[in-house]
Amino acid sequence: MRAPLSVIIPTLNAADALETSLPMLAEGLQAGIIRELIISDGGSGDATLRIADEAGALVVNGTASRGGQLRRGALAASGKWLLFLHADTILPGGWADLVQQQFQHDHPAYFRLRFDRKGIRPSIVSAWANFRAKVLGLPYGDQALLISRADYETAGGYADIPLMEDVALVRSLQTLRAMPAAVTTSAARYERDGWLRRGVRNMSLLMRYLFGADPDDLARKY
Repeated sequence: MRAPLSVIIPTLNAADALETSLPMLAEGLQAGIIRELIISDGGSGDATLRIADEAGALVVNGTASRGGQLRRGALAASGKWLLFLHADTILPGGWADLVQQQFQHDHPAYFRLRFDRKGIRPSIVSAWANFRAKVLGLPYGDQALLISRADYETAGGYADIPLMEDVALVRSLQTLRAMPAAVTTSAARYERDGWLRRGVRNMSLLMRYLFGADPDDLARKY
């Protein structure tokens, strides 16, 4: 029986992030659940493609657009289950066992979120993200989304949009379950833009999208 899981990572100049996140996939290889690693690249000019090749990944190339890249990656995948993982998101120890449990439950799932920085501001932002995922049913892609191919196709898959692609998809799925562990996501963008400023902007973009704003217009303001 072939391994059931295709891991799909969208990239754009993500060499540094991949060097940190890819080693945690070894746990899935040892457990025999990873069928393939797919890197869906948007035109990287750094060492991303070299790292992908060294990792034995299938590389899919195309225009830079998070939704489009995820969609192309899923189309290239052959696994019964799809794990959509951001390049700067690190899976926790024990993730392979948790994923196998979800195979048995046959239900879409996600991990809780934490940042690679400590302090009040990272704690507040991650708490909001976990609240949003659990109560509002809106986990984002940096929480690593685990979806069966059947559910993914029933939901229509990722839309080829540059922003809010995860929100569009999860709103078309059944309620996703939270796995009892947290992935660790880079805080670099928050530290660059300011935790409060970026948090408020992200909230504003989400609300505008939910009220019908065009994702292309929102992406230009992201």
